[in-house]
Amino acid sequence: FPEKLIPLMITCGLDGEKLPIYGDGKNIRDWLYVRDNCRGIDLVLREGKTGQIYNIGAHNEYDNNTIVQLIVKQLGLPESQITYVKDRLGHDRRYAVDPTKIMSKLGWKTDFSFTTGLHETIEWYVAHQNWWQT
Repeated sequence: FPEKLIPLMITCGLDGEKLPIYGDGKNIRDWLYVRDNCRGIDLVLREGKTGQIYNIGAHNEYDNNTIVQLIVKQLGLPESQITYVKDRLGHDRRYAVDPTKIMSKLGWKTDFSFTTGLHETIEWYVAHQNWWQT
């Protein structure tokens, strides 16, 4: 069952459920489209040096409020579906990685903009409801 922010908001939105945002929604993450992430992993496996660490990131830092607003807009949902719930104890305010090494040493970069990746992700969940509704 989808439990991370983007899949959870999409599936809850499509099911007409509330969209639960932890705390004040100002937690920030560096978002990366799955196809870009997979390409990065493949590149590291093929061309990375053994024992080295390569962070795969996209410099797409957005807070949870922004992400949920974009999903609500694309799905045409009412903002009244958004609800704020008690934050988890010890929930990090920001997650981000520095992808400089993979970009400079292996030439990796994203193929998809953040908005394109989010749009594709939403469209996938819309088209594959039988997968997540089972």
